[in-house]
Amino acid sequence: MPHSDSAPVSSTPADFAVLEEIAHTWRPDDARTTDPLDPAPTAALSAVLDLPAPAALDGEPLPPLWHWLHFLSWPRHTELGPDGHPRDSRFLPPLPQRRRMFAGGRLEVSAPLTLGRPAEQHSRVSQVRPKRGRSGNLLFVTVRSDYRQDGRLCLTEEQDLVYRSGGQAPTLAVPLPESENGPLADASPWQQTWRTDPTLLFRFSALTANAHRIHYDAPYTTGVEGYPGLVVHGPLLVLAMLELVRRQQPDREVRTLSYRLLKPVFCGEQLLACGGLEDDGSSARLHIASHREEAHAGADVGFA
Repeated sequence: MPHSDSAPVSSTPADFAVLEEIAHTWRPDDARTTDPLDPAPTAALSAVLDLPAPAALDGEPLPPLWHWLHFLSWPRHTELGPDGHPRDSRFLPPLPQRRRMFAGGRLEVSAPLTLGRPAEQHSRVSQVRPKRGRSGNLLFVTVRSDYRQDGRLCLTEEQDLVYRSGGQAPTLAVPLPESENGPLADASPWQQTWRTDPTLLFRFSALTANAHRIHYDAPYTTGVEGYPGLVVHGPLLVLAMLELVRRQQPDREVRTLSYRLLKPVFCGEQLLACGGLEDDGSSARLHIASHREEAHAGADVGFA
């Protein structure tokens, strides 16, 4: 989902030649960190998602993508920009007035991470490419991360981030969320309705160290960013889709996952997480629907 980063430089948009130069020359150093994988964040997210019990306990496998609760960065308060994001960090490209969109990602699972045992993360920028979009010039950045535990490679993850530069965020031509409108009809065999509220978004922001104001500051979100309401986190939509798999196929191990974030969801909208197995039973296709869109996000899951 859209996130925006404000950089302390000129507000002049970068032209395509500048993006090409960044793609050719920008090579940030790799980043390495460790995390004890304490069970507390998993228990906390389970409560936020209103699960009857923690999704995993100490010594048990962590569900796919729940490592997003770990390996977090907490910049000093004075290092944040006016939108709540860091003004600068290792993997932020040197663009004027950066605005970031989290577009999607992929995950390969060799073995699940185990709660309560230290793990290592090794991250690097694996691809940078400019592109001319309908709404302006864009810079696509892919960050690849490997996760190891006890010396074994467990997870390989790629995240696709899209950056534009300069000016204010465009005002989106979408209606205000109408809480009484249910999602569009869907024929998928797996379905779970859910609704977001400001408390849910605030708690998820805290658990993922996400201080972006579009998730909790309504006047900023509507007045500065141009959205009709608080924006639901893209990662939260992805985790909601994966909850369908955990509930419908509890004994199957996820080996591959790809997800796409397509259209923003706004706080208060009634949503439908839906999907089902593909014909051969070896994979599942998932999406998030509302009364406005058939698919705000989509995911493909491959089983062992």
